[in-house]
Amino acid sequence: MTELTHTHADLLQQRYGNQLKPEKIIMTPVVEAMLRHKSVRTFLPDALPEGAIETLVAAAQSASTSSALNQWSLVAVTDVALKNEIHDTVAREVKVDRIPWILEAPALLLWVADASRSAGITRDLGDEPLVLDYLDSFLMASVDASLAAQNAALAAESMGLGIVFLGVMRNIAKELATMINLPDHAFVSFGMALGRPDAERTSAIRPRPAQPVVLHYNRYNQEGYCDYVEDYEQAVSEFRTQQNMAAKTWKGALHNSMTSMQYLGGRKALHEMVVEKGFKLL
Repeated sequence: MTELTHTHADLLQQRYGNQLKPEKIIMTPVVEAMLRHKSVRTFLPDALPEGAIETLVAAAQSASTSSALNQWSLVAVTDVALKNEIHDTVAREVKVDRIPWILEAPALLLWVADASRSAGITRDLGDEPLVLDYLDSFLMASVDASLAAQNAALAAESMGLGIVFLGVMRNIAKELATMINLPDHAFVSFGMALGRPDAERTSAIRPRPAQPVVLHYNRYNQEGYCDYVEDYEQAVSEFRTQQNMAAKTWKGALHNSMTSMQYLGGRKALHEMVVEKGFKLL
């Protein structure tokens, strides 16, 4: 454990607000960088630094990958016309006029859970990839893509770039697969807008729940979160007020996400699309 400086204490204040904070933190430059993470939805028109995408991929390839199978790919969309086509398709699905962070970002990164190479190499060796019919294969590739993308996000932030993850890409999963020519056994798990943040419009660090909400020792404490929800609601309220955001509670957001088919959007057809791409999910 390291003695917290004023800067470190301020970071924990931003991450947790006035909630219970961890008392024992081993603060390193990497941990500090992680605590500074925030989603960026406002970008400058600057081009990416030369070599930025290659650096992000090197960082992504340094993430753990299940059984060293390397079952993920990245489609880096830098062509403005294609990026706008993807934007327009998403905007129609979620029924908004525009999604500025997709339009402004110089690159849209599409993280692909990709077992297509595994299938192709297996067939080249004279067999059928029977294991890809099972749910774990889909999950394994999706986890690989997620781990790779998080490494890339940290690398981007270390270079002064900003990112925001885009689950909304799953709302147009079928159309997107056609647009970027995805083979069978490949699926865009999520997107990531990438660019240089506009400091004059970038939001602050969003608070997270106190650690007892998510941290369990040895066995899961099913009711453990209950004592901390109201403090988190207060932190959320203060953050949204400071950022001039519309009033919204965490519990309300959770409830809406669990009950609204409109929230689910085009993802209602996700199972059908994934099966069509060769993942039988047995």
